[in-house]
Amino acid sequence: MSSKKSTVVIVGGGTGGVVVARYLSKTLDPRRHKLLLINKHPFRIILPASLRMLVSDKGKLEERILVPYDKVFINGNGTFIEGLVTKVNAGDNSNSGSLALSDGRVIEYDVLVLATGSKWDGPISFPDDSASVKAHIAARREEIAKANDILLVGGGAVGIELAGEIKDIWPRKSVTVLNRGAQLLNDTYSSKLRHGLRRQLVKRGVKVILDDYIEELPAESSGPVQIRTAHGKSLEPDLVLRTWGVQSNTAYLPSSFLTPSGTVKVLPSLQLPSHPNIFALGDLIEWDEQKTAAKAQMGHAPVVAKNVELYLKEVNVSKAGKIYKGSMEMILVSDGRKSGMGWMDAMGGIIFGPFLTSRIKSKDLMIEMARGASGN
Repeated sequence: MSSKKSTVVIVGGGTGGVVVARYLSKTLDPRRHKLLLINKHPFRIILPASLRMLVSDKGKLEERILVPYDKVFINGNGTFIEGLVTKVNAGDNSNSGSLALSDGRVIEYDVLVLATGSKWDGPISFPDDSASVKAHIAARREEIAKANDILLVGGGAVGIELAGEIKDIWPRKSVTVLNRGAQLLNDTYSSKLRHGLRRQLVKRGVKVILDDYIEELPAESSGPVQIRTAHGKSLEPDLVLRTWGVQSNTAYLPSSFLTPSGTVKVLPSLQLPSHPNIFALGDLIEWDEQKTAAKAQMGHAPVVAKNVELYLKEVNVSKAGKIYKGSMEMILVSDGRKSGMGWMDAMGGIIFGPFLTSRIKSKDLMIEMARGASGN
């Protein structure tokens, strides 16, 4: 590393990005290093809590879930830039590179951290345009409020939690969860958890259709639509919401960074193999584990933050840096404000029942914990 002031750029201000930014703002000497955090919105959207916000205006959750970046940097050691990165121009090996933003700006970097998370479909597919985010929230609330028969296509955590949130506010609305798999969630998780969540939904009046799917989702409609599933079930919802379909947000990256599935190839140091000055974390990386916000925050981010610090001290991080060894699988799935279930892959599998799950997550969706990670 030369004697000139180096620039560390973090792209993505979600769960993992803000943890890295806060750590480095505390440890890097501002006389030697410049720290930048780039995000397309001037606020972080706490995605795990956003479904409740999208269902109704109860509690005005947008005031707590859309978290500005004004307190991210400790002692003000860092700069936030609002912008959408559209291209990474990487240097050779450990050389510096640059980022192209959608408005024409070019940002140069010496060290780059990629933390842009996932792109989602359905209600939590927030627009890139910051000015349109609140309009998106209002539109989702309005369409759910007007609907009488709602079909949720996808029985993962998003579909389960959205069904519970809708039933909390409108217990008389007809809600159906349609899932391609033979059980809810995926087979990473225990059958006891998957069956238990189905029983909870059914008890609340949610219809659960398993091992079935729709060949083609209907276009948006203001009234009931006739749907026949692949296995012959007839449905007539007046609102269809896609609650599956997530992919790593890597379209702006060179193809040489990516695996065939579109994730970023990384070493156990969470560096890119061909670019030791580039690190990646969160939903972007190719790693054999379920992608969760908790892993990004508590598993990946500490490794990346420490290794960036070591890299700037000219340590060979791939040999002497901090190593990511994976994280234990666990999940907490809320079912509205008062119920849900969880599971931890320890001691043969530990199930969390509705009482404990509601205390840990369902009641307040861990919003204050997430805000704390941003310094709020």
